[in-house]
Amino acid sequence: MASTEQEAVAPAKKGRSPLVIGLVVALLAVSGVCAYTLYALRGHDTATTAAGKDGDEAAPAKAEPEFFLPLDPAFVVNFRDDASMRYLQIGVTLMSHEQAALDTVKSVDPVVRNALVMLFSRQDYAMLTDPNGKQKLQAQALEAVRKIVAARTGKPGVDAVYFTSFVMQ
Repeated sequence: MASTEQEAVAPAKKGRSPLVIGLVVALLAVSGVCAYTLYALRGHDTATTAAGKDGDEAAPAKAEPEFFLPLDPAFVVNFRDDASMRYLQIGVTLMSHEQAALDTVKSVDPVVRNALVMLFSRQDYAMLTDPNGKQKLQAQALEAVRKIVAARTGKPGVDAVYFTSFVMQ
């Protein structure tokens, strides 16, 4: 009787059907294609294209060190909107590849802060709610700081202005 039970169970344990195996293989192939596409679209294959035709690796370019100078405390200005008085608080950090330019900014900190306060207080609330308006303000701040540094050193020196905080009320 035990042998008849084993024989009845044995036919139920047959291998998987070819249709299921085919679907699993197709699913794995599609997943592989999708993974490769995402990998390539994110630019991960640039290391292989940057190599020369004969397979030599490209030499990495030496980047100049970046120096940062936070202008503390943050700037707080008020400006009038059509409906009410508005306040703006902006944290600003300067970036340069030349430490001498940032040392110049430190030495004339009141002049730089005054120029930025005047610039920030002239802004329009509607313009600052738009990301493009913030970028325009950032470019104007960079221009104002560069003008001050260039007047003292003969070259702009400051490469970027970053808004590390931006609060409007």
